[in-house]
Amino acid sequence: MAATATVSQEQTLLRVENLKKHFVSGGGIFSEQKVLKAVDGVSFSVARGETLGLVGESGCGKSTTGRTVIRLYDPTDGTIEFDGKDISKLPESQLSSVRRRMQMIFQDPQASLNPRMTVSDLIAEPLRNHGIGSKADQRDRVQELLDLVGLRRDFADRYAHAFSGGQRQRIGIARALAANPDLIICDEPISALDVSIQAQVVNLLEDLQQKLGLTYLFIAHDLSMVKHISNRVAVMYLGKIVEVATADELYANPLHPYSQALLSAIPIADPDVEVQRERIVLQGDLPSPMNPPSGCRFRTRCPLASKECAEVEPVLRDVGAGHQVACIKV
Repeated sequence: MAATATVSQEQTLLRVENLKKHFVSGGGIFSEQKVLKAVDGVSFSVARGETLGLVGESGCGKSTTGRTVIRLYDPTDGTIEFDGKDISKLPESQLSSVRRRMQMIFQDPQASLNPRMTVSDLIAEPLRNHGIGSKADQRDRVQELLDLVGLRRDFADRYAHAFSGGQRQRIGIARALAANPDLIICDEPISALDVSIQAQVVNLLEDLQQKLGLTYLFIAHDLSMVKHISNRVAVMYLGKIVEVATADELYANPLHPYSQALLSAIPIADPDVEVQRERIVLQGDLPSPMNPPSGCRFRTRCPLASKECAEVEPVLRDVGAGHQVACIKV
């Protein structure tokens, strides 16, 4: 699918508006209640057949966003509209039909695959949970999925611990595909893999998207890989999205100071260009989501920050061709 700057209502499969996920701790007799604002007012849309990359430093709320969208976490506030239906407040008893169409690929395939189950049982589990097909149908589907992700059929009776990290992630992908979902949330699916294997898994995901018409929310901190697979990219910082643009536009013309700093850290293959490029090194540590800065949350590390940045909370605004940025200096 060609990259598009904006997503029309007709194209939209997933629309998230003002999503918040806060975690409350303490509040007992001897402790004060604390609120961790992991996701604090996030809005984005994903078109059918599109890949939206969600990037940012560790701890910025990317994975929590993905897990809240798929309702592994209940949202604190906001709406999650999937295929025109608001699922943000659906009770657990009504989520089964939604989850059949929304699946997740996790970061660590070893931790997400039950070591007591065979590959066949792991891949077929979503089929059993949703009552899809007879046992014979499920066995046939497992064989089909092993072919689809590039694994041998005789792997079906073995256990996941017998395989390499890349093979285990292929098993996780097959499991996510079992119930024919429309949307797959890829939560750092390559970060636990060897660099030599990462490109193979990303290429597999792209091939599957073309064959099956899948839609991806691709969460990662590897910006070079995100550019390779994504149509559009959303940059997240401390629970907020600070910039959204097509992948080509963002990498060629980042507008938010945080995006500029992230992209300056990507190595360039040409040594002559690399040696002349200025690396933007952020000062200070990522603030705590329990006590985020006033105004712009990036101001404590931003080279452009002024007094006004502490007083005004920037909102995402379109600066042309669907390129959105949350910065009063742009």
